[in-house]
Amino acid sequence: QVQLVESGGGLVQAGGSLRLSCAASGRTFSSDRMGWFRQAPGKEREFVAAIRWSGGSTYYADSVKGRFTISRDNAKNTVYLQMNSLKAEDTAVYYCAVDQPPFRELTIASSYDYWGQGTQVTVSS
Repeated sequence: QVQLVESGGGLVQAGGSLRLSCAASGRTFSSDRMGWFRQAPGKEREFVAAIRWSGGSTYYADSVKGRFTISRDNAKNTVYLQMNSLKAEDTAVYYCAVDQPPFRELTIASSYDYWGQGTQVTVSS
């Protein structure tokens, strides 16, 4: 059974940094794509970033490009989201997710097959 466990969220001042982790277990993920999404109160869940386990190709939403970096540690089955220069508008619950092949639309939440429970990120201005 696939399990995704996020950690690393918290309260940070604007301009600060946080690193989120997503530990995946239950099977191998070498063929999959891992994504980070976020959801603020009253808003739709939105795509943040994604990475291919194999090859490490990365993808970012325009709103986080240049500030966030997604990476993975294959040995630990863990995906990271390094968030720098945080803004108040980055405040949300952050979720990691697995997209199994055949891959569908990268930025759409319904394309992903498994989800973690989420971790809260709050940026104070």
